[in-house]
Amino acid sequence: MHLLLGILLFIVAILSVISTVKQMKAKNLFGLAFSAVSVLAFGFFSVMTIIQEITG
Repeated sequence: MHLLLGILLFIVAILSVISTVKQMKAKNLFGLAFSAVSVLAFGFFSVMTIIQEITG
């Protein structure tokens, strides 16, 4: 069950990366900051959830 959560968080992190690139192109600083924080948060939690599930 936790592995599914980790995968879903990873998908959201990938979508946040796409959003970050789009905000860089649009030069929207507020959107860029929000997207970058989302990438860091969702990426961290997805990696840590998957590692915790694998190691037991």
